[in-house]
Amino acid sequence: MNIEHHDLAHEFPEHREKIHHLKLDNAHFAKLFDAYHHLTKVVERLEGEDVPVSDVALENQKKERIQLKDQLYAMLVA
Repeated sequence: MNIEHHDLAHEFPEHREKIHHLKLDNAHFAKLFDAYHHLTKVVERLEGEDVPVSDVALENQKKERIQLKDQLYAMLVA
């Protein structure tokens, strides 16, 4: 299965520098960033290794990741 990577630098390359600065200067952004990347690794592992998981559980993790991504993006464009 071809897994698409969803790290923030890949998702928002135009904000790469701002992502770096916010990670260093904004504790809330850094916390959300870490949570987003942890969840991304979990989802990619589940998809890539065909780990047995219910569709509902996987979809819930993806929805949580989208919510984190939306919050991070809002902070990037603020």
